[in-house]
Amino acid sequence: MATTTITEALAEIKTIDKRIEKKREFITTYLVRNEQLKDPLDRDGGSFEAIRRERQAIKDLEELKVAIRRAILDANQENTITLSGTIRSIADWLVWRREVAPTQERFLTTLRRNIDANRAEAQKRGLAVAEPDKARERDLIVNLNEAELAEEIERFQETLGALDGQLSLTNATVNIEY
Repeated sequence: MATTTITEALAEIKTIDKRIEKKREFITTYLVRNEQLKDPLDRDGGSFEAIRRERQAIKDLEELKVAIRRAILDANQENTITLSGTIRSIADWLVWRREVAPTQERFLTTLRRNIDANRAEAQKRGLAVAEPDKARERDLIVNLNEAELAEEIERFQETLGALDGQLSLTNATVNIEY
């Protein structure tokens, strides 16, 4: 059983993928030959045996990859990160970053752009932008506190940046066994 950091394990997965690809290329190269040609792998037991060994090696590497991914997943479920007062497992933060953050970021950007575009259009028409309780009949009313929106966008960006930093730190310091 090997013990390593998550960062090292992720690098190992990339190496495994490259090794598998090379083994597949080897198999493809020696998969078929004309009977009249000498077997170039005859000294090593022949092409048939070499292909059998390489296929087994691929299966072993794939199982190693699964074991490493499982160990990383377990570590990500067991370890937590606290950001902006929110405590989540690393696994949950990864889901948030992958599935929630992009749509949240698009929505916040859409809100900001929509307000800006409507404000610009109102100014072209000579209309004013006013708070709801101070608006006149033709004024444009923004039904959202823009200062709070700006703060929310800033907090969101800070959270994303801090999350990346915390994930890098955690990956470099948390050990896993596989």
